Amino acid sequence: MDTNFADITDAAMQTGASWLSGAQVRPTRQRLSLASLLVGDGCDRHVTAEGLFMAAKERGESVSLATVYNTLRAFCDAGLMNEITVDGQKSYFDTCTDDHPHFFWEDTQELSDAPASELEISRLPAAPAGAEIARVDVIIRVRRS
Repeated sequence: MDTNFADITDAAMQTGASWLSGAQVRPTRQRLSLASLLVGDGCDRHVTAEGLFMAAKERGESVSLATVYNTLRAFCDAGLMNEITVDGQKSYFDTCTDDHPHFFWEDTQELSDAPASELEISRLPAAPAGAEIARVDVIIRVRRS
């Protein structure tokens, strides 16, 4: 599960700072550390709060799980990430904010990108009166055969 994170280097911290600055998110020490783990190497990631918490702790960062959750929510609120909920229980946070579907691997409980070019949705129902469709999440559950 969440084992592939960027290292906290000066370059990763710079990338993280730019990422936060682009969304006008105040760069606290903890936010900078978490941002560098998430985007410091330029790769997109699907992470859980628990996985990010463990990665931060393994790298000697002083951060609580509650702070990780609050930070991920702040990143989502700023448009830096999307929260993807599977089964109404488990949340994954995606650094790629483009519209795209996901594969959910039942055996490893991992989320990965599915090719958006192969997805066709021909029609959506109209939103209820006084509402608008904010986003459509497509999660395709898969298991290894």
